[in-house]
Amino acid sequence: MKIVSIVGARPNFIKIAAIHRAFKQHSVIQSTLVHTGQHYDACLSTVFFDQLDLPSPDYYLGVGAGTQTQQTAQILRTFEPVLEAEQPDWVLVVGDVTSTLACALVADQKDVPVAHVEAGLRSGDRRMPEERNRMLTDSLANLLFVTEQAGIDNLKREGVADERIQFVGNVMIDSLVQYRAQANKLNTVQKLGLTPDNYVLMTMHRPANVDREAGLLQIGQIVENTARYKTVVFPVHPRTRANLARMGLLGRLTNMPNVRLLEPQGYLEFLNLLEHAAIVITDSGGVQEETTYLRVPCLTLRDSTERPVTVELGTNQLLTELNPQSVQNRVAAILAGRTKQGCIPPLWDGHAATRIARIMSHQAYKR
Repeated sequence: MKIVSIVGARPNFIKIAAIHRAFKQHSVIQSTLVHTGQHYDACLSTVFFDQLDLPSPDYYLGVGAGTQTQQTAQILRTFEPVLEAEQPDWVLVVGDVTSTLACALVADQKDVPVAHVEAGLRSGDRRMPEERNRMLTDSLANLLFVTEQAGIDNLKREGVADERIQFVGNVMIDSLVQYRAQANKLNTVQKLGLTPDNYVLMTMHRPANVDREAGLLQIGQIVENTARYKTVVFPVHPRTRANLARMGLLGRLTNMPNVRLLEPQGYLEFLNLLEHAAIVITDSGGVQEETTYLRVPCLTLRDSTERPVTVELGTNQLLTELNPQSVQNRVAAILAGRTKQGCIPPLWDGHAATRIARIMSHQAYKR
């Protein structure tokens, strides 16, 4: 059975690495890797192939920069010939990025079954392109692999048949478990002159936060306030850096005392920084999950989260307003010991990809 697996953006590489490795344990599965090129910077793409032991992609579509519509059109145009050449039995997509939906659309049009990893996640905010991508991909998918109970509940509410839903756990955690020791051997924290549990790690990249001057000014104030307590370590996403520079705000952040602006980090470097942070401030989806597993306090600056288990069971706290004073209050409370310990959600055990591979291998015998 031939499965074409899609990667396009930074989070995809982390998830597909675990799945591709699990597929190799099943002789009935032939795994073909397609990189759309949605993320094409070395810091967001190449380093992940190197660190996660992913082979060079069998196909590179070279989509590159552009609006979501332009990228979608490019993927539709370039992925169709791949399916015609490969004639796969399944297309497997992960997450909620442009590549996820675009490749699922092509597969559906070519009558190739689609498997969606991280299905059923819902933020309830249709303004987010990721939410639209998730919902549309799930409507096309034949198999829906779910990370948490909320995903099952959402899919059932939307009328998805039980036999299409598979609760397998979280492949993001598979990679964390696999590479955690290796990340600690790098000792990025020490190399940067930091002390474990004595810095706050921050990541911000969502358009709602970083595409407006008002949002960037608030982020700057959050950084300044937080740096009064601990060193702030801020790997700056290319989108965020470009907007800060365009709006004349990059210099302000660069010159703040007790603030370290970094280039985007490789997976292993970032994992080491994540594990040893006193607090993480983010608007990322995956970071909410990783901090929950590592039991690191996390403040998520978004209107809503599609990963409610990180709040219900984990260490995540959702701040629905980009409000510097609210963030400062939460930071002070956490540093004073007023925070929840959290627990690891069900099936976040490092074996989600193994379950996916087992289920997919069974599909070979049904054909």
